[in-house]
Amino acid sequence: MGSRSINSGGKSSVWAGLALLVSGARAIAMPDGHTGKVPSLGWNSWNAYHCDIDESKFLSAAELIVSSGLLDAGYEYVNIDDCWSMKDGRVDGHIAPNTTRFPDGIDGLAQKVHALGLKLGIYSTAGTDTCAGYPASLGYEDVDAADFANWGVDYLKYDNCNVPSDWQDEYVACIPDASTSGPNGTCTSANTPNLAPPGYDWSTSKSAQRFGAMRDALAKQSHEIVLSLCIWGTADVFSWGNSTGINWRMSGDISPDWDSVTHILNLNSFKMNSIGFWGHNDADMLEVGNGDLTVAETRTHFALWAAMKSPLLIGTDLSQLSQDNINLLKNKHLLAFNQDKVYGRPATPYKWGINPDWTYNSTYPAEFWAGPSTKGHLVLMVNTLNNTVTKEAKWHEIPGLSAGHYEVRDVWSDKNLGCLSSYKAAVAAHDTAVILVGKKCRKW
Repeated sequence: MGSRSINSGGKSSVWAGLALLVSGARAIAMPDGHTGKVPSLGWNSWNAYHCDIDESKFLSAAELIVSSGLLDAGYEYVNIDDCWSMKDGRVDGHIAPNTTRFPDGIDGLAQKVHALGLKLGIYSTAGTDTCAGYPASLGYEDVDAADFANWGVDYLKYDNCNVPSDWQDEYVACIPDASTSGPNGTCTSANTPNLAPPGYDWSTSKSAQRFGAMRDALAKQSHEIVLSLCIWGTADVFSWGNSTGINWRMSGDISPDWDSVTHILNLNSFKMNSIGFWGHNDADMLEVGNGDLTVAETRTHFALWAAMKSPLLIGTDLSQLSQDNINLLKNKHLLAFNQDKVYGRPATPYKWGINPDWTYNSTYPAEFWAGPSTKGHLVLMVNTLNNTVTKEAKWHEIPGLSAGHYEVRDVWSDKNLGCLSSYKAAVAAHDTAVILVGKKCRKW
């Protein structure tokens, strides 16, 4: 859908020639024509370490990404989250890296990460302070963008905390997990008094201006940096994010539990039309290996994040990650779908399952998902119940397929299941059956 970054060796004027139309929306491709077309893959420090970070943790993560085969699978970003700088203000107008934690500076860390064949990300906020209370970038966009570029940073997670009163939006958008909503996740002026009027252009909002200022600052640099908007789905970012960043957070923060997974899954199921090449709904960082998620819940979490074409940023201590979870993160079929260079659209619900179609329900979200790819249709059947349930994928119900026999492959086992007229599976509690439906079988 859309993005903005910096042109390696070029100037901001190149953007005029890079406008593309994708799904009817204005999209600005990265200057290299490659970066950001499909979702970003990598690792982020926050879920594992929060503010307890230093250079050694990032170098360790980078080395493990390489040695575990995750780099070969496509994971390339090593992203610093909050708390990397000195906390007591700017030095000569610049954010100062904490040299106790990063003795060689961010530029020194970037050189080491780049030497391993990886890219480095950093963090700031479109407010007066970051979420953890460190210096942020509102009003200093040009200074900070230049510093990030000079340091060799390749990715910027740009958060939304500590917005001063003069930068607050006039209205709010309907966001069920952040505002009072009515039946089926809807909002009215009765339950949300400052709800934006119908037809309001959110691209003119102060939120869009705040994030757009960093987009414009990055576009002036000579080193390419991906801009990731951590805006939590506010300000109807789905309508303007594709002219500002590579991806945009579509919800509040994830937590490593089943309720959080189904809640985000439910929210995103109603926001899939904004996803395409160079623009992705960010369902937040992966919790694979964290918290109380069971094996089945972890599989569902990863499979749906990949299928929804969210960025896939691992958020755990890689040294503690089991081989089974590493294998899950490297699943070739799910990664191929997420990274498909021909089909930019995600898998979407084709049937809700327990509830009538288009029912907003964070406990029992849409259960039947599908989407086309160069390898065939990816089909997912989620079991949101607490007991094993038999589910069936019927080809005539899936957009792009019709009745008949198709070649089917089990995504989890990579086993060829032969030519099937439908697919039926006993799906364990909170697990997901995932198949790849290929060509129609000629003999039938």
